[in-house]
Amino acid sequence: MLDIILDTLLDSVKLLPFLFLTYLCMELLEHKAGGRLLKKISVVDQAGPFLGAVFGVVPQCGFSAAASSLFAGRVITVGTLIAIYLSTSDEMLPILLSESVPLVTIVKILGTKLLIAMISGFLVELCLHRLLHRSDDEMDIHTVCEEEHCHCEDGVLVSACKHTLRIFIYILLISFVLNLLIGWVGESTLAGMFSNVPLLGQMAAALVGLIPNCAASVVITSLYVDGIIGAGMMMAGLLANAGVGLLVLFRLNRNSRQNLEIVCLLYVLAVLWGLLISGLGIHF
Repeated sequence: MLDIILDTLLDSVKLLPFLFLTYLCMELLEHKAGGRLLKKISVVDQAGPFLGAVFGVVPQCGFSAAASSLFAGRVITVGTLIAIYLSTSDEMLPILLSESVPLVTIVKILGTKLLIAMISGFLVELCLHRLLHRSDDEMDIHTVCEEEHCHCEDGVLVSACKHTLRIFIYILLISFVLNLLIGWVGESTLAGMFSNVPLLGQMAAALVGLIPNCAASVVITSLYVDGIIGAGMMMAGLLANAGVGLLVLFRLNRNSRQNLEIVCLLYVLAVLWGLLISGLGIHF
């Protein structure tokens, strides 16, 4: 129990800098944003999936949480959010480094995730805006305040601290429950869900990857390093592994149907890319 508590605290505390900087930027945008600044943001949105994939591949679990907050305030688009989710992968890189995996292999894995995230993000933007004629809502950062029932009259810094504290407590509690469940079920049981049967293996890997906890990426990466699963299943699981970003999404984004659509889209993309990698016989 002590180990679970310590792991939960450490994992949650790591998020604090990213959460605080995110809410500080959002508060500044809400209080200071003018027409010129909003125009600049809209220009950046066009390259959002590219930038999201690049920043998401950085080995830290806080960026997906920050991205969910930005999406809830409609600062970034759904295509950018998907690119970030697909690019990030919690504890993958530390595990690969600790297992002395060749640097060339690590670069190939990271590069593949980066490329997949970019392509998928732009495809989502294309389908939504060009084919389905759907557009994202205009930027409304105040919706985050409304969702958390807070009052932001105390200035930018204090308001950012309030938002950070609220979402930190939420993540801390949910992560603790998840760690308890995973500790009770056991990582070996999670590993047992994987199968070398085509499609079923990728579906199971992506399902484990959706668990918003670092244990998911640890299990998936370790199984790949040990040669138990192939590159396709490993990639399917890690692509779906958006970490605590999904927790923050459901906490702040009031459109529950949209949240479910995003999770389903993330899962389907992860499975399809995993199947493609397996079908092409790609090895890292």
